[in-house]
Amino acid sequence: MAAAARLSGGGCGGENRLVSLPLSRIRVIMKSSPEVSSINQDALFLTAKATELFVQYLATYSYKHGRGKEKRALTYSDLSHTAEESETFQFLADILPKKILASKYLKMLEREKRDGEVEEDDDDDDDQEEESEEEDAES
Repeated sequence: MAAAARLSGGGCGGENRLVSLPLSRIRVIMKSSPEVSSINQDALFLTAKATELFVQYLATYSYKHGRGKEKRALTYSDLSHTAEESETFQFLADILPKKILASKYLKMLEREKRDGEVEEDDDDDDDQEEESEEEDAES
């Protein structure tokens, strides 16, 4: 319980905190899950600390393996590249997608739409061929 008192910033103006993420926000996020009814103070602390360590590891890994070292900065593209290329961070690929221009995205959507229409036409042709083969077999 001493950790719980210190992590709430008890008396020292917050400079002696063990975690830097706001515990009230983490509690709100945890309570947003329907399976969670109450949150133990130790569980809250451990979740906050684990989140901090994860973010620190992601940032360090992205910095070391990205192009930001040249500029001595960590960029969004470093993070998205890490999510795309590293097996460890693959689960973040949807959250940290590569940035693309809106015009490129619209062209990509048009291309997918056209490809989808072509595939549907092919499926219709296949269905018609199968029906004619069945009719030939019956006669």
